[in-house]
Amino acid sequence: MTTMPQEPNNYIFTGTCRAGTGVVAAVTSYLAERDCYICALEQFDDDSTDKFFMRAVFRPQDGSPSIEEIRGSFADVSERFQMDWNINDPKVPLKTLIMVSKYDHCLDDILYRRRKGEFNMEITAVVSNHVDLRAMVEREGIPFIHLPVTKDTKAQQEQRLMEIVDETGTELVVLARYMQILSNALSAQLSGRCINIHHSFLPGFKGAKPYHQAYERGVKVIGATAHYVTSDLDEGPIIEQILTRVNHNYKPEHLVRVGRDNESTALTKAITYHIERRVFLDGNKTVVFLGG
Repeated sequence: MTTMPQEPNNYIFTGTCRAGTGVVAAVTSYLAERDCYICALEQFDDDSTDKFFMRAVFRPQDGSPSIEEIRGSFADVSERFQMDWNINDPKVPLKTLIMVSKYDHCLDDILYRRRKGEFNMEITAVVSNHVDLRAMVEREGIPFIHLPVTKDTKAQQEQRLMEIVDETGTELVVLARYMQILSNALSAQLSGRCINIHHSFLPGFKGAKPYHQAYERGVKVIGATAHYVTSDLDEGPIIEQILTRVNHNYKPEHLVRVGRDNESTALTKAITYHIERRVFLDGNKTVVFLGG
């Protein structure tokens, strides 16, 4: 009986520090000295902020120390460059909480891709301010939590949401057409780990009814933008954008229909980049590595 060869056990190194000489050499030498094979390497030096970003995929060999030892002894390198860094195992699913309202297309696409194994995520719960999508969620065996939001209950429900995030060990929150504005306090608590999909090509047409705004301006392209949430509405660091060409024949309802595909595609790409540790925050911008 023949056995299938095991997939190599790759790990992802991510690091950010002040730009300077010798950073790449220090990291790659450290891994090479521990008999780690580097499969992919990308780096970027932002001259405007003097920050350096690096992502490396590496594979320990038979003679390598344990991954715990590799992590544990990296402190000497990180301290030398005052580096924020991590080594992640891409086989460990990212614990993700999804928030929705009544629109189902983004959620449906996420659930489909998860079912097909395209997303390495564990959905901890789907939270909604409406009950419309309960059946869709529960047939997938995922907890559905209804947190209705009014002006009087908003603060209480946001507190409950953070309790759910903490109780489930959620690492990423996805707003899949969640039609509530998060408070400044909640946005700050979820900084760098909450992705929103906005149905326009930001920075154009922020806020409500962007397709109607686009129609009134007679645009020739419409888009969707996936970005990290900040306290400034629809102004967080952009991760991914998708465009579709339109013309004068498109009424607002047609733009809405065409835009659904843009929204789903932009959001799923942004989630994938985040799960694969390809996204780095750079002030109010992002660096997104799209190589190996």
